[in-house]
Amino acid sequence: MFRSVLETPSTASDMLIVVNGVETPAWQGETVASVLLRVPDAGRISPVSGKERLPYCQMGVCFDCLAIVDGMASTQGCLVPVTPGMRIESQRGPREMA
Repeated sequence: MFRSVLETPSTASDMLIVVNGVETPAWQGETVASVLLRVPDAGRISPVSGKERLPYCQMGVCFDCLAIVDGMASTQGCLVPVTPGMRIESQRGPREMA
């Protein structure tokens, strides 16, 4: 799995967030999408193929990083910085339209 570029042997994480019910270390400046790349089975499930999708473009174009962030579905994780205590759930269906 991936590691954060902010994670080094000498630096402890800045905060804990919850991803799919599991406390996960995170660092100030990371995005939700970068955390999802490090957590096993945290990708979203494609409503078309039923396969897992992980963050891809990291700039808000591909929508493969959609997640439920603090109860808000269809959040583009690559555009949202993590905050202490944030709760992230994998999005398992199609994105929601307002």
